[in-house]
Amino acid sequence: KVIASALKTFPQFNSSLDLGTNEIIYKKYYHIGVAVDTDRGLLVPVLRDVDKKSIFDLAKELTDISERARNKKTTIEEMQGGCFTLTNLGGIGGTAFTPIVNWPEVAILGASRAQWEPVYIDNHLNPRLLLPLCLSYDHRVIDGADGARFIRWIAEAIQQPFLMELEK
Repeated sequence: KVIASALKTFPQFNSSLDLGTNEIIYKKYYHIGVAVDTDRGLLVPVLRDVDKKSIFDLAKELTDISERARNKKTTIEEMQGGCFTLTNLGGIGGTAFTPIVNWPEVAILGASRAQWEPVYIDNHLNPRLLLPLCLSYDHRVIDGADGARFIRWIAEAIQQPFLMELEK
């Protein structure tokens, strides 16, 4: 849900590059691919129209499609048409990685395992739950400054998710 809102704010991340015409195609829909670890490797089923669904609907749909992917029940249609991909190594571990962009998309966000760490705030060490995020993107469409703004926007939205509801 956070990613769909971020894609509305940063439309260059919700695009693809047409190499035949050298044009950037901006999408007006928000289909998010979610990498699922299966015994056949990673599969990326797509949650469609994420911006139009509740968090509860998305949680159920994600559970269902992930289970179907692991049980070899996804259709080819469920595996196509994504605008952006989310991948998560948190269940496996690790603190950082470099996710590979899922062509024809132009960006992918990876999350690692969240950990409690001491953070120095206002002259005090405070425990904070930190979630490492790793963003990869196609520099032909997205520059580094936009990448930094995008990841910062996502971090702030995760910290205060109800602010997204006020933007509608």
